[in-house]
Amino acid sequence: MSKQVRLTAPNITAMKQSGEKIVVVTAYDYPTAQLADPHADVLLVGDSLAMVVQGHDSTIPVTLDQMIYHGEMVARAAERALVVVDLPFPTFQLGPTSALEASARILKETGAQAVKLEGGVQRTETIKMLVQAGIPVMAHVGLLPQNVLKLGGYRVQRDADRLISDALAVEQAGAFAVVLECVPAEAAARVTEQLTIPTIGIGAGPQCDGQVLVWHDMLGMTEGETPRHVRLYADLSETISESLAQYRAQVRSGKFPGSENSFE
Repeated sequence: MSKQVRLTAPNITAMKQSGEKIVVVTAYDYPTAQLADPHADVLLVGDSLAMVVQGHDSTIPVTLDQMIYHGEMVARAAERALVVVDLPFPTFQLGPTSALEASARILKETGAQAVKLEGGVQRTETIKMLVQAGIPVMAHVGLLPQNVLKLGGYRVQRDADRLISDALAVEQAGAFAVVLECVPAEAAARVTEQLTIPTIGIGAGPQCDGQVLVWHDMLGMTEGETPRHVRLYADLSETISESLAQYRAQVRSGKFPGSENSFE
């Protein structure tokens, strides 16, 4: 069986020109990446793992070592999708050199093919340095989760002029794509029309060049109210709970294991 041809950052950029929508999903471990790889163009090892895997209330606590640990598992499983790893707080906030050191570790130690960082105009020098070093960069503008303490919560970002200037700035700095998070659909459409690099929306409407969802959100594996930008494609929490309840009942009743589960 021939091995899949892996997508590259230039392949993802070219998908905008061909009009093919880009499918991005988060992945944090080997089995998840194996399942998602045939269906996704990009596997994003997001710092969202701090919330959906580690149980924190923001993305801030996750460390670089932890991102590398999860990124290595995903990159080892992926055969087709481009693997992108988030730069965690405060690797790039400390400046371009710190971002370069962290990005180099990610690429060398995980086998991923690109990194992602948050911020627009204020991150252009960092993006330029990374790209000049040969590191593909996916940018991220609009709602910046690593700024949650400053913002006072996760809110839709409605300053269209700032969104456009940030998006144009990261494109000019050399980013191969840009995530637009929690912005009005009309503003995202304007940005998408003006850029030559793809826009990847999350809560940014249907006119973006691609979409990204968090694995646990789209499969119903998180507690609480489903965010507006998420569509549930399964309710695995209920399925898992029912399966565990059945297992418990069969163990306690002696129905499991049966002869078919035992060795002579």
